[in-house]
Amino acid sequence: MAEEIQRKLQKELEVLSGVQKEYHKAMAQKQQLDSQLNENKAVKEELMLLKKDAEVFKLIGPVLVKQDLEDARQNVAKRMEYINKEIKRTDTHISGLENKQESLQENLNKLKNDLGKLKIKA
Repeated sequence: MAEEIQRKLQKELEVLSGVQKEYHKAMAQKQQLDSQLNENKAVKEELMLLKKDAEVFKLIGPVLVKQDLEDARQNVAKRMEYINKEIKRTDTHISGLENKQESLQENLNKLKNDLGKLKIKA
């Protein structure tokens, strides 16, 4: 009986470890998305400061390519919209992982208590 609980406990620990790794990965991804969003906000603010006749260049590889100001503004807005959607998706994923971690912790605590009770009886 104790060996069975010990195996379940070990299996739950392995699952929890995997979920925690995935959680840390998702948090890193969210931080990256947040920094990208902040960069794009800064670019958007700078583009708004420009006059309509200003020249805008886009870096494509090693080459600067002239771009229409309105196109540049639209591209940044679309990029920000995409990043916001990705942030929402990542937040949903993170909250799901948090819930999973909580339930695994509860299972682990229950198994530890059961194991402790068995050791006391023995």
